Amino acid sequence: MKDDLICILTTAFCLAALAAAPGLAQTVAEVASYQGPDREQRLIEGAKKEGGLMLYTSFSTSDLGAFVGPFEKKYGIKVTTWRSSSENVLQRAVAEARAGRHEVDAFETNGPELEALHREQLLQEVKSPRHADLVPQGLRPHREWATTRFNLFVAAYNTNLVKAEEVPKTWADLASPRWKGRLGIEAYDHDWFAGVVGAMGEAEGLKLFRDIVAANGMSVRKGHTLLSNLVVSGEVPLALTVYYYRPVQLKRKGAPIDWFALQPAVARPNGVAVARRAQRPHAAVLFYDFMLGEAQEIMVKQNFIPSSAPVVASLKDVPKFTLIDPKLVLDEGDKWTKLYEDIIVKPASR
Repeated sequence: MKDDLICILTTAFCLAALAAAPGLAQTVAEVASYQGPDREQRLIEGAKKEGGLMLYTSFSTSDLGAFVGPFEKKYGIKVTTWRSSSENVLQRAVAEARAGRHEVDAFETNGPELEALHREQLLQEVKSPRHADLVPQGLRPHREWATTRFNLFVAAYNTNLVKAEEVPKTWADLASPRWKGRLGIEAYDHDWFAGVVGAMGEAEGLKLFRDIVAANGMSVRKGHTLLSNLVVSGEVPLALTVYYYRPVQLKRKGAPIDWFALQPAVARPNGVAVARRAQRPHAAVLFYDFMLGEAQEIMVKQNFIPSSAPVVASLKDVPKFTLIDPKLVLDEGDKWTKLYEDIIVKPASR
């Protein structure tokens, strides 16, 4: 009897020790919700045992290394990335989950796609101490993804082809005959369109863009980085929808490009998330914390607009903008995609 009692107590003690041991939490939820003072150390030890991280991301190739490199160097955790458009990131994650494959550990991509992953129940709520530093709009109510940066849409122009005094002051200025055959836009920016037109007033905004396209045409290109490069080459003298960081980067390298923001200006949130069925949860949560913490200063160096309130407060030249609601983009996506196609894309192809 005494031996049996000792055996039972020993077994209970061992199970408790295993549950408490760093790196051996039984579920992704346990790892993501742990808030003890040794949180980071537990995550590091667990991540080293897991042996790496699989990240699905839509980060541009030229910028991805600026974040992955410092993470790998700091923690000694190898990051394997699968990079594509945000739409492809969403499609791949959903397809794999439905097939019973769980390869991805963490995501870094556009807000609407992350919100869609939340609706598919593919993301894990994270209780991170980094949340306290985010601007109010940086965290979703469900806590299953958090904003790492804001992709502000701005216009960019080739400084050899467009004089500074020519730069339009309002959206209505783009209907001027001087812009005939000189305007470009990205092919899938229906969320930008929804944000700008919604801020203008739907009827007024739709009429204005119909007038601009009817008067001057529009060169529609796929990819914001491509569009910025076409401004530099002069093929597109003025592009209406590029991400703020890209012309800033190119200008600093001496390229003939500059940018401006017409009001209302809008921005799309980009964020980070942990996969609900992550095979390497410690590494995933560690990366999540890193992107909301140390990586926020890297954002500034890369000319991104960070989501950390203390960091973004130090920026001087960021214009006022309205945030595009990812939930609205999903709920009214079909409507705005059709309007964008009918008003912007299809007329350009005629």
